[in-house]
Amino acid sequence: MGHTTTDGPRIAGLLLAAGGGRRLGGRPKALLEHRGRPLVEHAVAVLRAGGCEVVHVVLGAAAGAVRERAWLPGCVLIDNPDWEEGMGSSLRAGLASLAAAGGAEPDAALVSLVDQPGIGADAVRRVAAAYRDRGALAAAAYDGRRGHPVLIGADRWAGVGASAEGDRGARAYLREHEASIVLVECGDVAEAYDIDTAEDLAHLE
Repeated sequence: MGHTTTDGPRIAGLLLAAGGGRRLGGRPKALLEHRGRPLVEHAVAVLRAGGCEVVHVVLGAAAGAVRERAWLPGCVLIDNPDWEEGMGSSLRAGLASLAAAGGAEPDAALVSLVDQPGIGADAVRRVAAAYRDRGALAAAAYDGRRGHPVLIGADRWAGVGASAEGDRGARAYLREHEASIVLVECGDVAEAYDIDTAEDLAHLE
């Protein structure tokens, strides 16, 4: 029950794509162009290529425009009306959506951010491979520093959601449970820059 045909764990992608790009003059991050398509499409493709068959996408800023312009077939799209409160509200909305899947509930969520196009399928695959059970907690590391994507087993979703506030996302929970986190070095296959400022746009093609 609830497993894929390979009988491996069901790991769903959870893409946080609600940001309004405040320091980018209010350009929604999901719609920034990368290789001729909206950044949100690229991020979903990375999760799929990394092994996430199910992908939930949390939208916020310009959610209507993202739905119109981005081609996201097969994704579960979640509108977060509280996106301006920060990443924490998007993480809560996404985990709640995954938990509502009933009998099809995944065993874990692999959380990634829409504005990190330097992180590709190799990093997703590596972090997903750290899954052991529904209490799993793993994160990509870049030269030893924790980053995204982050793997959160289903048994931890309620705890993560309860502590996700403001722009901290899962940070408070992860700090509290540091001893349980499996760090997966990805610095050799990915770059963990964010697209936050006008200068960062140089990373996009």
